Amino acid sequence: MKLRSKTVIGLVITALITLTIGCTEKSNKLNLSGTVSNTSSDKVYLKRYENKSFFTIDSTDIVNGSFRFNTETALPEIYGLSLDRSDNDPFNTFLVILDNNTISVQLDTTNNFDNTVVKGSAEHDLFLQLRAQRDRPINDIIKDHPSSIAALYIFYRYHSFRLTPEEINENIALLDPKFQDSEYVTTLINLAETLGKVEIGQKAPDFLALNSQGESENFSSYIGKGYLLLDFWASWCAPCRKENPNLVKAYEKYKEKNFEIVGVSLDSSEASWLKAVENDSLTWPQLIDKEAWAGNGVVNYGVRLIPSNFLIDENGVIVAKNIKGEDLHNTLNELLN
Repeated sequence: MKLRSKTVIGLVITALITLTIGCTEKSNKLNLSGTVSNTSSDKVYLKRYENKSFFTIDSTDIVNGSFRFNTETALPEIYGLSLDRSDNDPFNTFLVILDNNTISVQLDTTNNFDNTVVKGSAEHDLFLQLRAQRDRPINDIIKDHPSSIAALYIFYRYHSFRLTPEEINENIALLDPKFQDSEYVTTLINLAETLGKVEIGQKAPDFLALNSQGESENFSSYIGKGYLLLDFWASWCAPCRKENPNLVKAYEKYKEKNFEIVGVSLDSSEASWLKAVENDSLTWPQLIDKEAWAGNGVVNYGVRLIPSNFLIDENGVIVAKNIKGEDLHNTLNELLN
């Protein structure tokens, strides 16, 4: 009888411990609500963030100016909120870091969501702090916050394109091991490997993209006829559109001197791409890769920021990178005159 009593007591204690542990574990169900300002839309769209692009995963109705999500999803993680179901333009989506806490968002689309307020997410609060300090050395940021997805995102989004392959790998090593199998670190590891292959003096890699007729082309078919500027851009990229008149000017001046440009758009919308080509008077060959940041050309050249360009000589060797404005004209003048 005593043995049976001890057994029962043991089972009760085990059950209580299990219940206590279960109560302290957090669910991966969003507890996200908010209000919407300055819109006529009737829905809010939740989007997953993948390789600097957004993809719609859920939606909810706006009722009396308010919305709520209880979606089962990975947390903490980077997401987007948008009033536009289309994923064509990433700037139509507000980036937010969500976690298991109760979170509220005052979503305001004016001035690229400048007036949007997020409350309840500690990771999003940290992201805003670190973004304001993004000129600070990234290794210092990661050392202070090795377990933070906000710090990882600052590294991935704002610093990776500035770093050497060695620096990228050194900073990856500072991160909490839990991130090592994440999409962000995988992209950074691949980037470090790629950057060494597209240094000045290296052979320009080949890739496939589509022309305006929807036909697949090898970029290498344009190499060998003189100097060639490979320009990565997109219709939704404001700095790209600002640089386009400079490219037009350079093209008009040097196109008869064995100089060519090939544009590669990261647009997912063919209509937006072709409209921008026409509006900006881009008369050189144009290609598009609708996979955007996951596209063949972007991956092969380690592009993490646009506009980006590579000047390639007639032998297919990279002779300059990311030359814009007057630097482009000065370089072409030196090489072609």
